[in-house]
Amino acid sequence: MFPKLSDLINHLLGSQIDLPIQTYGFFLALAFATGGFILRAELKRKEKEGLLFPRTHTIHPNKPASWFEFITGLIISSLIGWKFFGIIFNYHEFAANPQKYVVSGKGSIVALLIIFIVSLTYHFYTLFSAKKIEDQDQEEIIHPYENTWNIMIVAIVSAIIGSKLFDIFDNFSSFLHDPVHSLISFSGLTFYGGFIVTVIVLLFYMRVIRLDWKQVIDSSAPVIMIGYAVGRLGCHFSGDGCWGIVNTLSQPHWLAWLPDWLWASNYPHNVANQGVPIAGCLGPNCMVLDNPVFPTSLYESIFSFILFGILWVMRKRIKAPVVLFGLFMILNGAERFWIEKIRINHKYNLLGFQLTQAEFISAFLILTGIAVMIFFFKRYKSEIRKTAEHE
Repeated sequence: MFPKLSDLINHLLGSQIDLPIQTYGFFLALAFATGGFILRAELKRKEKEGLLFPRTHTIHPNKPASWFEFITGLIISSLIGWKFFGIIFNYHEFAANPQKYVVSGKGSIVALLIIFIVSLTYHFYTLFSAKKIEDQDQEEIIHPYENTWNIMIVAIVSAIIGSKLFDIFDNFSSFLHDPVHSLISFSGLTFYGGFIVTVIVLLFYMRVIRLDWKQVIDSSAPVIMIGYAVGRLGCHFSGDGCWGIVNTLSQPHWLAWLPDWLWASNYPHNVANQGVPIAGCLGPNCMVLDNPVFPTSLYESIFSFILFGILWVMRKRIKAPVVLFGLFMILNGAERFWIEKIRINHKYNLLGFQLTQAEFISAFLILTGIAVMIFFFKRYKSEIRKTAEHE
């Protein structure tokens, strides 16, 4: 496996570079970017088809930032500069363990002081200059697609918070043993926790930016699916522990065309540092599983790419709002419910059924998705019928 992106590059090219980019983080960023471009394209299409509309917003181009805005920006920019230049001046320490360095108290005090003084001086200059210019209100037109990256940022922050909360709940004993590591670690992010919290937050955010939530949530269906597919590649290539149960079965003859690593994998050099030591290996990631397991994260990625294709084809054919999102819930829930059968997870007892947290949620998603499709399809048909009667 490849804990850092440079490990993957070196494996493919035979090079010896050392980049401070975690493979898992890289694929999460790639999932974010891919989803953003798809969402932007969908919001543009829906505006063109008259399903979403632009809004006007009053701006004050000559008004200086308030003291609250200035102080907030000053603190954030100073801290970013402090950490950024600290990384530059201590690159080897940062490259060895980027996550540890980022959450540490190390940085460049000189850079922090310079940025603080320059920002404070510039703010006083803008305050003085603003007094000489008359402020005039201007109306700005904001198209739906111009909200894309704001929506994505709100979504990713909500997803991280939600996924962490659900992961802590699912692994509460580990959290109690080392709460600091559990909170700052980028591993163990629970997809369904992030999904549920993100949907709730975005429904409120749609009201803030005055966009029709029904059209936006349909646009998000293929976005979430492609993001999930790309993100699961990061889980697999980094070996973050999201693998399946032990698989010592012989590969069936009808699957002989598959490469061995697609049937079972030992995840050498996994970033989770699970298994037994690799002989002769020196470094932070020198463990390999003593028994091969099903590479379930890779299976999920492959299935999710296929399901994304289905949603992408159906997005123009399904006219009833929210029905596409209901279809997404069914497809994603069915995929996850199936994969949980060969995946390692903590099981809960409910009414005599031994199910994982993801199985409970995926079963709920399937049932909810069916209900959503039926309800909104009937509602759409009713609105069409009423419109026809009034004409």
